[in-house]
Amino acid sequence: MKIGIDISPLTTGNYLSHRVRGTGYYLTNLLENLEKYFPKNDYLKFSRNEDTPKADVVHIPYFEPFFNTLPFSTNNKTIVTVHDLIPFVFPKSFPAGIKGNLRWKIQKNLLKRSGAIITDSESSKADIMKFTGIPSEKINVVYLAAAPVYKKLEKSGWEVILRKKYNLPEKFVIYVGDATWNKNLPNLIRGAVLSKMPLVVVGKTFKEKNYDKKNAWTADLSTAQDLAENNPDLVLPLGFVPDEDLVGLYNLAKLLLMPSRYEGFGLPLIEAMSCGCPVVTSKRGSIEEVVGDAGLYVNSEDVESIKDGILKVFEDEDLAQKLSKSGLNRVKNFSWEKTAKKTVEIYEKIANS
Repeated sequence: MKIGIDISPLTTGNYLSHRVRGTGYYLTNLLENLEKYFPKNDYLKFSRNEDTPKADVVHIPYFEPFFNTLPFSTNNKTIVTVHDLIPFVFPKSFPAGIKGNLRWKIQKNLLKRSGAIITDSESSKADIMKFTGIPSEKINVVYLAAAPVYKKLEKSGWEVILRKKYNLPEKFVIYVGDATWNKNLPNLIRGAVLSKMPLVVVGKTFKEKNYDKKNAWTADLSTAQDLAENNPDLVLPLGFVPDEDLVGLYNLAKLLLMPSRYEGFGLPLIEAMSCGCPVVTSKRGSIEEVVGDAGLYVNSEDVESIKDGILKVFEDEDLAQKLSKSGLNRVKNFSWEKTAKKTVEIYEKIANS
């Protein structure tokens, strides 16, 4: 089977690749595992500025509702990955503007023409159905997974080197991810500060300063940055951290703190649990679907609840160990082999339709 795969997020420097740990991560791991487990297929990689190859099926593994990411016409059967439609769940916090809304109308119509849609969770599937009117049978849930590098590490001296490299405190909370409005960073930081426990923030966006303060989610980011700057002894922003170091950070952290307002999947949750790092999070969007009973849940809008969640894990070693073991067991449900297998099944179904 000939499968065309648009790899634009890996080759361009514009909005297609802005999710460093999102779309690019998904595409890189999907390609690697498609080629590993299904080598008999012919994977024809192309970018948006190139002609689309003639194939049995073409996969566009990214979708941005307010930008022109889908082809206006094609002779190929197409499959589109839509990770989430969070901007439509909270439209006041993700204003599209006139041009954005116009592009959305076009994108929505093009999306309806696709042979199938892949999404990361049942929560995102429900949102896609709600905001596009596309029927359930056309939308396929294919869970993501952590890369193999994310695992529980034995102590062997690496931890001393890592602590020195990033000037880490002895015990700390970690947050990993973007800085968009749904990540709830102001409440996250307020809760951590109230707990008096050091918070390590990993993510490139959090350290950026060139943003529009009138924009809803960047104003939220500004508040979070001010809180961090006002509490330098408790909040340590690291910026972007490579995978090989992030694995160690998850292993050293007392817990991952992720009280999001909403998630389409929540990749750091899977990564943290794969490393035996306890998870303190919220029951919003896809999170409970992903974490199950392996996490400690808090109220994302209540900073006292967030603080209490942190302290429970810090003060109760039995609870911390229970969450760690539950997380390691939970992530057995997710693997890139499973992701590749289910994706190929969708390719075959559409190619033969």
